[in-house]
Amino acid sequence: MATAETAGLAPVLAFALVGGLGVGSQWLAWRLRMPSIVLMLLAGLIVGPVLGLLDPAAQFGDMLAPVIAIAVAIILFEGGLTLNFHTLRDAATGVKRLVVLGAPLGWLASALTLHFVAGLSWATSAVFGGIMIVTGPTVIAPLLRQAKLQKRPAALLQWEAIVNDPVGALAAVLAFQVVIVLETASSAGAAAQELAVGIGIATLLGIAGGWGIARAFRLAYVPEYMKVPVLFVVLLGVFALSDYVLHESGLLAVTIMGIWIANAQLPSYTELRRFKEHATVLLVSGVFILLAASMSWASLRSLDVTALLFVLAVILIARPLPVLTALAFSDVPWRERLLVAFTGPRGVVLVAVAGLFGERLVEIGIADADRIAPLAFALVAATVVLHGFTLTPMARLLGLTASAAPGVIIVGGSRWSVALAEALQKMDLQVIIADPNHAHLRSARDAGVQTFFGDILSKAAEERLDLVAYEKLISATDNDAYNTLVATDLAPEFGRENVFQLKRVRESSSRHALPATLGGQVIGGGKTYFEANALIREGWEFRVTGLSEEFTLEQWREKNPEGILIAELEKGGKLRFLGPDAEPKNTTDVEILSLMPGRPRQGEG
Repeated sequence: MATAETAGLAPVLAFALVGGLGVGSQWLAWRLRMPSIVLMLLAGLIVGPVLGLLDPAAQFGDMLAPVIAIAVAIILFEGGLTLNFHTLRDAATGVKRLVVLGAPLGWLASALTLHFVAGLSWATSAVFGGIMIVTGPTVIAPLLRQAKLQKRPAALLQWEAIVNDPVGALAAVLAFQVVIVLETASSAGAAAQELAVGIGIATLLGIAGGWGIARAFRLAYVPEYMKVPVLFVVLLGVFALSDYVLHESGLLAVTIMGIWIANAQLPSYTELRRFKEHATVLLVSGVFILLAASMSWASLRSLDVTALLFVLAVILIARPLPVLTALAFSDVPWRERLLVAFTGPRGVVLVAVAGLFGERLVEIGIADADRIAPLAFALVAATVVLHGFTLTPMARLLGLTASAAPGVIIVGGSRWSVALAEALQKMDLQVIIADPNHAHLRSARDAGVQTFFGDILSKAAEERLDLVAYEKLISATDNDAYNTLVATDLAPEFGRENVFQLKRVRESSSRHALPATLGGQVIGGGKTYFEANALIREGWEFRVTGLSEEFTLEQWREKNPEGILIAELEKGGKLRFLGPDAEPKNTTDVEILSLMPGRPRQGEG
């Protein structure tokens, strides 16, 4: 194979390979409904130590470490950018305990496990134990999306992961400084002073960066098209300056900067966050592929029975014990305590920081520090695979999932909406109707349909509605412009394929046609709000029909020529709404929801 020395394009091809494998693994994981990091781990190991196609150290040379460091910094910043204090409300007490009590206890438990189970020296155990505080926000986020946890346990896991990431890095810095003092006999006071100054400067830089960005954006000192580039430049500057003062303190600075911006109430905050999420998908996949490919056969062979016992001890003792102790006598229910205690997947930050400190400890003469990297990788691999496949079943067992089946939000409390909601409930789907007009919700409440009184785009909806419990949204008010606004605004949250609206009154006119980037998919057989509700007044009703080999879709159409197909529900619980020209993907072993003519109801014209 050509190397970087024999072929100038090798690094470029290597970057292309990393990008393709990373994004490809995430896409395949989405298709297969499994944790993406599991596939990224396998892909990295296959192209690295197994096939020898990718050797990051040889192909990228001295640029590998700074590229990974910057990527981790951006990942942590994006994590901080998701931490709006409004989302913390119910989980505030638990998060404080997990950070203030859980982090030190986790450090101690991890260090003891490393020393007595893995057999590492006290110096190596102290440094690596600090790094093990981190629980991987890059892993937690996709797991939470997959598991559809209730709001509070999800907030507990997310906040703990993101806040403890820089805390773990700083704990490792502190332990490393102590080891340097003991090994070099330098002044303990000077080391402590350096650490305190570094943390102080990192905090100030993070606050200054966040405040400066918020003020510049709010006062329009930066044009809209330059906001993301300016944000990136400031982010890199804050990270580099802080890291220059105290190595690894840059992680703290960028996290604080992200949290500050998240709580600055910026009008462009949503766009910034979405762009950062897209960048993070690329960075997480790329970094993990690089780290997995960097493993050598010698490192992998060093993972023996001792490593297995170490991983088991961490999963069964060193993680649960500090969490349960920290949350004892709190208002967090015992089910949530158990879920958090036995959910501690590690991710990119742990591997990256562990590899860095392992090398530095070896440089100052700590011989067994070369075992840090393979142990870190084993811990990440084991916890990712374990929690990736057990979090959802465990959450369901404890009753902490938002809903077993995909839920539907219907915006607008019309007769058509209520009739659709009743039909969806008969299909055992969770439904809620939202409307800012209290009178519009009366018939929904009378029908036993869950309601939300308020604007679906308001802060109240964001804080009070557990959106993760719902997979699809239908905007069906009498205001076409509002329907389009709701569908456009919430499309990134639900996915454009899961956002629908009734046909606009002037949709057929090219003069009034909207760009494809606005609005949602058309539902309701191509009927407008007024046409759809007129059918309900005339006595049309929603019906659920099972299709099978004995009663096919063709037979249903012959029997019901006027019927309008609305949705199909597969046996696994997958719901798919159908547009005016769409056909069910399955014609047997499926339930279809249709709008059918019926006898007029009493009292209705």
